[in-house]
Amino acid sequence: MSGSKPKVADLPSVMRTRGWAGYALLDSGNGRKLERYGRFTVVRPEPQCLWSPALPASAWAAADAVFDPADDEDAGRWKLKGQAAALGDGAAWPLSWGDVKFHGRFTSFRHLAFFPEQAANWAWLDTAVRGAKAAEGPPKVLNLFGYTGVASLVMAAAGAAVTHVDASKRAVAWARENAELSGLAERPIRWITEDARKYVQREVRRGSTYEGIILDPPKYGRGPGGEVWRLFEDLPELAGLCAQLLAPGASFLVLNAYAERISGAALSGLLADKLAGRGGRIEWGELALSQEDGEREIGMSFFARWQAP
Repeated sequence: MSGSKPKVADLPSVMRTRGWAGYALLDSGNGRKLERYGRFTVVRPEPQCLWSPALPASAWAAADAVFDPADDEDAGRWKLKGQAAALGDGAAWPLSWGDVKFHGRFTSFRHLAFFPEQAANWAWLDTAVRGAKAAEGPPKVLNLFGYTGVASLVMAAAGAAVTHVDASKRAVAWARENAELSGLAERPIRWITEDARKYVQREVRRGSTYEGIILDPPKYGRGPGGEVWRLFEDLPELAGLCAQLLAPGASFLVLNAYAERISGAALSGLLADKLAGRGGRIEWGELALSQEDGEREIGMSFFARWQAP
């Protein structure tokens, strides 16, 4: 720990996710996006897409699955046809990113059991973990709000001992399935179903430390015991607790948020406040999906990340 304040980048960065074998943003416009998830093409709402689509209407009409939103912000139902209809709601099919394999699923909340724009973060985390050092053994990394575990598996494959925490029993079960699918079930991964704040509070009392921490909190959520999470009210406390969990030789802390009223600048300010005295550098900005034709991109979430000096 250097004793100096972290240096906050003067300008924001855009972390761009471009298509890979398991995913591509094919087209976008008129409040929707056309994507490929493995063997299926999918249409989902995306209010940010204020422009006109580039591909003909026939390309959109040929999609295997279309999400029909309900009044709730993310809820709704899928309209499936062809092979997707045969697969059925909630069924899984295999996808991959690098050496990590995971399942895509038609969930009732618009997404497909992972967030493709996070691939830019996965690449960064892979490099960060490989460069991390621990006093003994593999570097320990904490993944809070870990969902279906793709980031956890990327880090485990890179050599980390991972603690994966999520309040959803179903999400943790899916994450464990993804570990089996990836051939990583025997790696040092702890699967914890618990409210993230309660877990971190207990780890602080225990004196636990980590070489790296990831926070990807929702705007609103509930823990398994009915605990309520509200991003703007609760994130400052959680970020401060996570700062206490960083080992003296820790390498990184990554914070990601999808709330519309947040910004990368706000997240960087929070990290600079909570990590005062650690030195290092804070980068901030947004994650974006780049369209296959290279003509457009969609900003999906905001991030700030601290790296040790």
